[in-house]
Amino acid sequence: NSWGFKWLIKKNYHHYKRISVIGAGAWGTALAEVISRQGNQVNLWAREADVVKSINTSNTNDLYLPNIKLSKLIIAQNDLNDVLDCDLLLMVTPAQFMRSILDDLKGSLIEEVPIVLCSKGIETKTLSLMSEIAESIIPNNPLAVLSGPSFAIDVVNNKPTAVTLACKNPAIGKSIADSINLATFRPYLSEDVIGAQIGGATKNVIAIAAGVVEGQNLGDSARAATIARGYSEINRLAVALGGQEETLAGLSGMGDLILTCNSETSRNFSLGMKLGQGLNAHEATDNLSSVAEGMYSAKAIDKLSKKLGIEMPITNAVNDLIERNRSLGEIIDDLLSRPIRREK
Repeated sequence: NSWGFKWLIKKNYHHYKRISVIGAGAWGTALAEVISRQGNQVNLWAREADVVKSINTSNTNDLYLPNIKLSKLIIAQNDLNDVLDCDLLLMVTPAQFMRSILDDLKGSLIEEVPIVLCSKGIETKTLSLMSEIAESIIPNNPLAVLSGPSFAIDVVNNKPTAVTLACKNPAIGKSIADSINLATFRPYLSEDVIGAQIGGATKNVIAIAAGVVEGQNLGDSARAATIARGYSEINRLAVALGGQEETLAGLSGMGDLILTCNSETSRNFSLGMKLGQGLNAHEATDNLSSVAEGMYSAKAIDKLSKKLGIEMPITNAVNDLIERNRSLGEIIDDLLSRPIRREK
């Protein structure tokens, strides 16, 4: 009942003040800036020594967020051990590096410290979600997932942003949300960690497809159809893995999908545009400072959909384009010649 839920929240409530962020890319840096606006120092781990130097000497991240002045409360670290003395940890590393970073810190992190997984992807080697990787390496640490429509540049510039914070433990989820909440950064609570992750990972693949449509000048109608049918694919996969359709209709599903399929600020949409203009995957990703997660997620989700027997033709087509270097014209012809069927 509602009284019992409120009692549980109150009993287990904790406001986290010693918060660390692992991963100083654009998104990790933006999240560190959000946390600093609560008035607390934030330890931010970066792999690159020049990023550490830039943040600590000039309060800027010249590599990933150039020309943005950051809070002096953000302290960059190059040693993982220097960020683990915390009561809340945000993991914002690229999805394909999540396992190795968690392996490095598992012996030093206190078991009670909640981990917020902020990376949107699926591990290509194992087809594991980020939560599954974390549960296998640090099984005693509480987990939450942060996802939703949120460009780093908007967040760091204090533009209004709403996200999903999914946590199986509602008390811990509420504590995390209150600890990172700002008037311009609003987390909405959920307990569906599976749906939140599938929405975040798969929308990157659909964004590549939408970018291809744009690069091919196929028109706004075709892009709208790609988004809508892509949303159906995301739903099918999420439900098959135990996620909830309600979650996908919200910020971490539809919200994130709309954002990334309609803006060149999206690395995945921009990658798709280049592919649509005739560049191959290597040429399209040359000179990118940040990872377009959809490239790797496409490979993983292609395998996962076939393993589960789920129809995901747009996702499969993106993987064919990137991994198998199939002709774009042939891929488009195949999609357009699919048999007529009932919409679902």
